[in-house]
Amino acid sequence: MGPQRTASGQRPTARWLLAAGPPLVLACVAVKLLLHLATANRYGIFRDEMYGLACARHLDWGFVDCPPGGIVITWVARHLFGESLLGLRFLPALAGAASVWATARLAREMGGGIFSQGLAALAFCIVPIYAIFDHWLMMNAFEPLIWIGAVWLVLRAINTSDGRYWIGFGLLAGIGIETKYSIVFLLAGIVVGLALTPERRWLRSWFFWLGLLIAALIALPNFLWQAGHGFPFLEMRHNIAAHQRDVVRGPIAFVADQAAIMNPVLAPLWIGGALWLLFGRQRHRYGVFGWAFLVVFGVFILLKGKNYYVSPVYPVLFAAGAVGFEWVTLSGTRGRWRGPAVAVAALSGLVLLPLVMPVLPPQTFLRYEQWLRLRPPESEHQDHGLLPQYFADEFGWEAMVREVARVYHSLPPAEQARTAIFSNSWGDAAAVDFFGPKYGLPPAICKNDSYWLWGPHGYTGEIVIVLNSDGAGDRQHFASVEKVGRVQSTYSRHDEWFDIFLCRGLNEDLRLLWPKIKAYD
Repeated sequence: MGPQRTASGQRPTARWLLAAGPPLVLACVAVKLLLHLATANRYGIFRDEMYGLACARHLDWGFVDCPPGGIVITWVARHLFGESLLGLRFLPALAGAASVWATARLAREMGGGIFSQGLAALAFCIVPIYAIFDHWLMMNAFEPLIWIGAVWLVLRAINTSDGRYWIGFGLLAGIGIETKYSIVFLLAGIVVGLALTPERRWLRSWFFWLGLLIAALIALPNFLWQAGHGFPFLEMRHNIAAHQRDVVRGPIAFVADQAAIMNPVLAPLWIGGALWLLFGRQRHRYGVFGWAFLVVFGVFILLKGKNYYVSPVYPVLFAAGAVGFEWVTLSGTRGRWRGPAVAVAALSGLVLLPLVMPVLPPQTFLRYEQWLRLRPPESEHQDHGLLPQYFADEFGWEAMVREVARVYHSLPPAEQARTAIFSNSWGDAAAVDFFGPKYGLPPAICKNDSYWLWGPHGYTGEIVIVLNSDGAGDRQHFASVEKVGRVQSTYSRHDEWFDIFLCRGLNEDLRLLWPKIKAYD
């Protein structure tokens, strides 16, 4: 059974105080939620959000670059709240707030008292990468919550010896796979952790294997979809590596990136949490999660993954670090460390907040960033211009679509009906699909990722408005190519500044050419 008395000396008669959560936990939940709602309309819609909305108009068991879970959430949000930014971003804000509360519950399940629960919640609340992800309607906002829930169910199974928790674990893990594939590495880490600790007893339990079977069955439809389409996700990942799109970090640089994206002030907390799990007095019980962290961390270094791919595993380290810190400061003069620790953490969150949430106008942000001399580590090789990529990708989209509409409506009505709007990038195509109805535009077509699967919409290539091209390749395939417009925006990514070309007379029927131009990258 789990510990009957918490690190703060909490007796069972006072457990009612922790039923909903200590005051600091609830305060962090409220602040997290309100900040995201207050800034939802600050800049504009993000590139990936528009792509998610485009995918939600083509619901399926899979997509080239993601499983269907996050797209289903987008579909639900759009039908419940419409396409306003506040409506679209309500669910990710709610998921972020729920993750704050759930991180505190991890600390409680590890035997932590009121202080450690509050510290764990505060830690999640001030992590830069979580603040960025919880601002958008994307699967990244829901991934940490699913991982936290899966870890909590394993904790409950360990603390109560009740194998039925593995059934819930399997259900949540399956949903996690259908949301983002990376949870597979958490599952592998937990299996390794069980094998290397006294909790290997669960490897002999049919409940454990039933849980894994349930997860596999939930994930099966997407696996079959991927198999039926030639595993496009793997093809896309191969192409990304071949084109060296992502920034590849060596082990030391990868660790340094973690400190930056997770808030440097919190590094002692999560490092201490890992050590507490692996070497602390409860290592025989909770060492599973220390090994799981090492597996997840090591796998992404070996696979040369982006620096933020590891981020969903940190809440368990925050919880463990908070419990360990609570025990260390339980008595004597060391108890005086608690107040300053919380104050320094909270202050760091306030200092970093304008760098990761759209609370300042762009010009003010640039001055603040220059004053702090801080710039987040990059995860992709991109010319993002003045702003970090996560802000730059919220600017310029409607202006781009407005320019496309000007070109489109300059054509005679008879030609408009035969004119395709083609983009070499799914981001521009998704922007046309999002803003286009407002400007009387038809849906865009695109050779990139899931857009390629949706085909050329019957267009022959007789007349094509081409986006995101230098025009050189178009001149090889069209009878005439004319530069008719220019797209650029002060704060958008510089690689989204391009000319618009009006092309006529494709030398091969677009419907026949389509299979040859696929670009999964």
